[in-house]
Amino acid sequence: MAVDRLSEVFDLVEVRGVLSGGFAARGRWFARGEVHLPLKFLAVPYGQVRLTTDGLDSPLILEPGDVAILNDRSWLRLDGGTGDEPPREVLPDEHFSFAVDRGRDDVVVGGRIDLTPAGRALLLNALPPVAHIGPSIPATSSLRGCVHRIVDEMTGGKPGAAFAIRQHGQLLLLEVLRAFMSNSDLPPGWLAALRDERLRPALDLMHDHPDRAWSLQELAHAAAMSRTTFAVRFREVAGVPPLTYLTQWRMLLAQRALRDGDVRIASLAAELGYASEAAFSTAFKREVGEAPLRFKNRLAAGTRPRAAAGA
Repeated sequence: MAVDRLSEVFDLVEVRGVLSGGFAARGRWFARGEVHLPLKFLAVPYGQVRLTTDGLDSPLILEPGDVAILNDRSWLRLDGGTGDEPPREVLPDEHFSFAVDRGRDDVVVGGRIDLTPAGRALLLNALPPVAHIGPSIPATSSLRGCVHRIVDEMTGGKPGAAFAIRQHGQLLLLEVLRAFMSNSDLPPGWLAALRDERLRPALDLMHDHPDRAWSLQELAHAAAMSRTTFAVRFREVAGVPPLTYLTQWRMLLAQRALRDGDVRIASLAAELGYASEAAFSTAFKREVGEAPLRFKNRLAAGTRPRAAAGA
């Protein structure tokens, strides 16, 4: 069920993992650059790489199969190899045309996480500044297999490789979040809430019936807890109170409806459980940063918000 809910959220906020470049290097080398993306990921299929970025006290060692996600960082530096010779700077290959010697090369694959402003806010709040998925986190075998398949497609010269790389980029992100959800040190947020067995019955009610005016007592009863115990546990796990989570879920549904269809705002308000269009508009503006009609018209015109929440 947790994975089903994860897929549901993926579809809702249009999360996409997009591979954008990579390289293979041997000997002493380094790569560096500014990060102009809210969420960037790096995978190391082979070799060993030292990652340095703002927010890390010391370099992070990435072993074969490891993945790191940089959450709102401004710069990065990668170092690899050993020896006495001066390191040479390596530039990523955006066409994935490099060859790989798996026994000698350090291999790095990089990409970005594309999502809507709502999805960006969800992931930025759910992940630490640098999320490292390595051997200390269980359930990483599928992730490592995905990383290796990406390299096979990059270097195999097979027909349809570009399509396969795009699909594997999406699966890589899914496997990263699955592995991260298995980590006992997962910070409070929606990822932690999705994996919590005791909260699952209450989450199911909110996700499946967002139009209902759920009370704290009803949600606590579904989770077989007292109101106080449920409220405390929910906030500790999800990072927000239960009814705040319900409002956020409704607003995610509202943003998708306004983005994808020619929906009337009054009808949408009723579908999401609001007594009036005015009440819905107030909640939407408070959560998203602009009124629903302005949000809808801006998307139709293809313009960016001036100060949308999470942007």
